[in-house]
Amino acid sequence: MMSSAVQTYRTIKSSCEGRYKEKGSRFLAFGFPVVSEEAIQEILGTYKKKFFDARHVCYAYRLGPEGNIQRANDDGEPSSTAGKPILGQLLSFDLTNILLVVVRYFGGVKLGTGGLAQAYKAAARDALEQADVVEERVMETITLQFTYEQTDIVMRTIQNTESEIVEQSYTEGPLPCILTVRVPIAEKETLIHLFKV
Repeated sequence: MMSSAVQTYRTIKSSCEGRYKEKGSRFLAFGFPVVSEEAIQEILGTYKKKFFDARHVCYAYRLGPEGNIQRANDDGEPSSTAGKPILGQLLSFDLTNILLVVVRYFGGVKLGTGGLAQAYKAAARDALEQADVVEERVMETITLQFTYEQTDIVMRTIQNTESEIVEQSYTEGPLPCILTVRVPIAEKETLIHLFKV
């Protein structure tokens, strides 16, 4: 038996920041809500320029309602001492569609692999503790085509299912009204049911 698709997921509403200090090293953490790898690359490019004088700009991210796409990057730190602890916090907080960047300014004293992992984890956790965590519904985009007479019931159903109209247009023919709608997965059948004969 197949498990039903995830209907909601947890993410952050807006960007957040955290920090951690250890033996002179400063760790600055920045979280961002994201929906694509293109957006992630853009933010990473900006932050690498902004913190060009930092020793390391490490990060982790998760994408998709189920967090299926995930990456971690140590940016020159010993393997698994930076990206993995950051990703671990995203998993611990059960967040997806999020990028978490931790910038390290080296303080002159080596922390060792255990100390490094702990510091990156602490900075990441501090940022996530400041975050405004929200639960979002998984949406799917569908196109509906109907008659002018059906407009009232269609619009009422869209409102009742908390769907969002993306685009509307009109054409010639028996079904002149065309709506592109973002509908919560849990409500998709309700909308489609309207159009079943």
